[in-house]
Parts: sequence; C-alpha cells; structure tokens
Amino acid sequence: MKLYNSVGPNPHVVRMFMAERGISVPLEEIDIMGGANRQEPYLSVNPAGQMPALVLDDGSLLTEITAICEYLDETQPGKSLIGATPEERAQTRRWTRWVDLNIIEPLTAGFRYAEGLPMFKDRMRCLPEAADGLKAIAQDKLAFLDLQLEGREWVAGDKFTLADIMLFAFLAFGEQVGQPLNRDLKNVSKWYDKMAARESVVA
Repeated sequence: MKLYNSVGPNPHVVRMFMAERGISVPLEEIDIMGGANRQEPYLSVNPAGQMPALVLDDGSLLTEITAICEYLDETQPGKSLIGATPEERAQTRRWTRWVDLNIIEPLTAGFRYAEGLPMFKDRMRCLPEAADGLKAIAQDKLAFLDLQLEGREWVAGDKFTLADIMLFAFLAFGEQVGQPLNRDLKNVSKWYDKMAARESVVA
C-alpha cells in the first residue's frame, strides 16, 4: 500500500489513525500548496484531486478519510478504533458522521471562503459571503457537543475512537486558521487538551 500525503487536516486524520493503530505504510508527499494535487500525475491517481489517497496492494484506490481509516481498521491487526461489536461500530459511525457534517464541513468551508480564499478561489466554487455564517454554525455545534460531553470521556462514549481523531485534527487546524477553540466550552476544552497530549498528534 501507499498513502499520498500532504499538509492539511484530512491527511492528518489518517496519519493520526495509523499512529494510534500502529500501522505504517509508505508515504508519497504531494505539494498541495503548489497545486500538485490538481495536476498530473496525481490526477491520474485521484481524478477528484483530493488528499489523501490510499493505493492498495492490488492497485485499487481508496479516498475519503473515513473510508480509508475503516479499511485500515478492518484489515490490519490490533485493537479496533471503530468498534468490536455492531453497537460500538454504530455509535462510532454515528458520531463520526455528526462531527463531519456539523463541525468539520462548516469549519473548513468557512476557512476556504475567507482566510483560504487566495488558495481556493481558482480551484473550486467559493462563497465568501457565507464564510462568517459557516464559522458560526461550527461554533454553535461545538456548544451542543460541549453539553453532550458532560459526564463522558470521549466523543462517542467511553472509548477513544475515530470520531475523536477526526474532531481533534480539524479543531487543531481551526486553531491555526483563525477559528480558535472557545475555551468557555469547558468539556470540549478538557477533551481537546487530553487529545493534544497524545503522541499520535505529531504523526
């Protein structure tokens, strides 16, 4: 296998996941700041031009970070970060989906349409007028999550999962691009600091 890697929160999720699971695969770096992901030869690997991408042993392609992490979780030895039972897997997928739709999507779109506009304006349709509202939506949902975390240790319940890795990678990204964590959210802040102390964050 080979992982096409770059800067940014999406590849960070996969690298953190692999570090937590003890999985190692060769990396090939793609210069997304220079637009190499939107040009050949990378477009022949992933026509969508998105990062990261995992090429399997048989040459087939996997994209989308949740799909990549689930594939690695199911095919590699070690303790699952998705869940050992149908119920555990359902809860992990529930919260991973919720985090993705309600926090990650508005947070990243808000960045692309504002601070990231010089990079993205020629690569995708951008809506600068929507940036402030999208950022506010992400903050609203973090406030909701803060209430849900009362009395529980991790995003999906009492076990550390992919949902925690995804949320952390994007909140850490937000810290760098003008969307800092609201420290008035005590439960989210406590969880974030606990995540930041994990060795896998430097992967």
